[in-house]
Amino acid sequence: MDFSLNRQIKLTKNLILSKITQEQIFYYYIGSEVKHKKLFRSKLRTDRNVTCSIYKNKNGDLIYKDFATDQHLNCFAYVMELFKCDYQKALHIIANDFNIISSSEVKNKGKIISKDFKIKEKEFAKLQAEIKDFDELELKWWNKYGITLETLKKFNVFSIKHVFLNGQIVAKSSQSCPIYGYYGNKLKKDGESHELWKFYFPKRRESRFLGNYPAEILQGYKKLPKNGKICVITKSMKDVMALYEYGIPACAPNGETVIPKEAVVKDLLSRFDHVFALWDCDHTGVTFLNKIKRKYPELKCLIIPRKLGAKDFSDLREKYGYKKTKQFIIDYLNSLKNGL
Repeated sequence: MDFSLNRQIKLTKNLILSKITQEQIFYYYIGSEVKHKKLFRSKLRTDRNVTCSIYKNKNGDLIYKDFATDQHLNCFAYVMELFKCDYQKALHIIANDFNIISSSEVKNKGKIISKDFKIKEKEFAKLQAEIKDFDELELKWWNKYGITLETLKKFNVFSIKHVFLNGQIVAKSSQSCPIYGYYGNKLKKDGESHELWKFYFPKRRESRFLGNYPAEILQGYKKLPKNGKICVITKSMKDVMALYEYGIPACAPNGETVIPKEAVVKDLLSRFDHVFALWDCDHTGVTFLNKIKRKYPELKCLIIPRKLGAKDFSDLREKYGYKKTKQFIIDYLNSLKNGL
């Protein structure tokens, strides 16, 4: 029979935080940059620019924020991501590394700080842009999806030369890596006026977005008509504009894994006869569409059929062209004509 102390101790988050602070955990696994710099490079991915920070949320918890991926992680979730492990294993790794209890987990090399330090309350990310005219290649790229210069202007989409984060240049456009900016006007916070931006890097394989949009913002929402027959909630601003070219009003959350707020859904249902939710046909899209369907059964949830070889509406438009895509829309609406 094992009478060891470690056998009797139940390892929990509260136990760990009774011995060490969240600051110490982040310092240990990220490094001293969390103490000395407001922005630092990610260790969870390849990061050429300083696009990450640690802030304190309204509940007093420290949160790791990646502006490029819009990732928000507390200290335990960060360790899970770092070691690609589950929650319980992350607790054991932390407890072992800080000598709270012994564990079979391998210790990491690092220095535990003797003095604690405090991270300030959340600071708003100051994003700014140097705008330039769309060039011919950029307009040709947007036109693949049927999106015209007039539509780009309507939805406040700009071609970007430089991106600034808290006064530092973090991205420069080039022919091989263009940057587009979705401008969301200004937001007043703590007595200051901040520009809202979501930058899109379409040719990157990862970290394709950088933005400071609040989570509750619905892209394209303010451009919707007062009322109408149908409205689509989709997963991206590009799809919003592609649908607009067919006269279909649409809006999109600030990310494909963001479920629209209940107040927004109720508002749309009160203004439009039928509201559709259109997400990608990949694993992530189907997963979140099912979540939306369970939460809002009154929405008509749909995806692009996989047999068509297009994961979203803009891809459908690119692959099949204007006329054939229009026929897909007509055929689908005719199949629902008894309800419409």
